Amino acid sequence: MLTNMTRVNAIWEHPLYQQNLKELISLETDRIFCRHTPEHFLDVARLAYIFALERNIACSSELIYCTALLHDIGRAKQYTDGTPHDIAGVQIAEQILSDLDFSDEEKSQILTAIGEHRSSGKNVSPLSQILYEADKKSRMCFLCPAEQECYWSSDKKNMTIQY
Repeated sequence: MLTNMTRVNAIWEHPLYQQNLKELISLETDRIFCRHTPEHFLDVARLAYIFALERNIACSSELIYCTALLHDIGRAKQYTDGTPHDIAGVQIAEQILSDLDFSDEEKSQILTAIGEHRSSGKNVSPLSQILYEADKKSRMCFLCPAEQECYWSSDKKNMTIQY
């Protein structure tokens, strides 16, 4: 199956995205816990797409990948000025998406999911829910040398291979 990832790559290449990504990578250089790298963003995208397929959620792979690439882009702002990364991420993503070819509905779906990706439950959109779950399941706590020092509760940690 061939998919069109033109807009995913447009986000990746966007100067504001690259600026924030480089700053984030620099700020997390010495972080001993999970880092927010492109590998993490792509792991989240792939898991969210699996969840969408398994649950018959009508959401394109392109929209899922766009959302996953952007979901933690606000972390640098959180580290530098304390703005929660979901709020900062919505602000940054809104600027990026405004420069690209997204409909108002697509922008709304992406921005809502970024804003809600730290929440789970019945009051969030399906895209938000699968993004939340993929974000958590993407972490391989069972391989992490800092697992004992991690602030995540033991019930959140992924201590076995699940996906």
